[in-house]
Amino acid sequence: MARRALTTTAAVFAATAALLLTACGGGGEEKSPDDAKGADGGTKSPAASSAPSDSDPADADRPDLSVPQELKLVFDFDQPSDAKHAAALADAENYIRALKHGIAKQDPNDPAYRFHSGAQAEQYAKSQIEAWVKGGWTVYGTDTYYDDEVTTMSDGKGVLVSFCRNQAKSYSKDVKTGKVHYTEESLDSYLRYRLLMAPPSGAAAVWKAANIEVIGKAKECRR
Repeated sequence: MARRALTTTAAVFAATAALLLTACGGGGEEKSPDDAKGADGGTKSPAASSAPSDSDPADADRPDLSVPQELKLVFDFDQPSDAKHAAALADAENYIRALKHGIAKQDPNDPAYRFHSGAQAEQYAKSQIEAWVKGGWTVYGTDTYYDDEVTTMSDGKGVLVSFCRNQAKSYSKDVKTGKVHYTEESLDSYLRYRLLMAPPSGAAAVWKAANIEVIGKAKECRR
């Protein structure tokens, strides 16, 4: 599998960047496609897990986010003290899980990512899953996310969640043959994600990813 097999259009990323930068009042960055190979201080969350806890009754109506045992998702995030920030960060993590779940299920219409996203972020997830299915690949290895930042938007409602990703040990595996496509670690292994999370509406107590920006070759994420 080519290292840059998963892409989104430049127009989509430009629109996303404009939305995020307008809301945050920040400066521009150089952006690159999602370089996938094959999501306030406080205490650290568990270093790794393959699915969220199902012990909370409030999660009873949420879709399955489990991934194969051969994929290890590591979310080394700080736990925000602000309840709104904590909820938005948790569902940003769930959006990433849902994307991986859809790839593992080889289903571009998987209900998991559709539950956890809307607008451009939903289109992004669908396009990523479609690319993996078209290539005949599934997920494999260890995918690590860390260095999270959570900020309330100027409207006082939405929340911007940003974090790094190290995909150096995350690979694609051929669905038919089982061959794992290993690649060497490089600057391409490091990405920065920015997700605009929309607050819960209606009966579902879920923060949905509305927009996503993925910045490739993120030097600040290298560690």
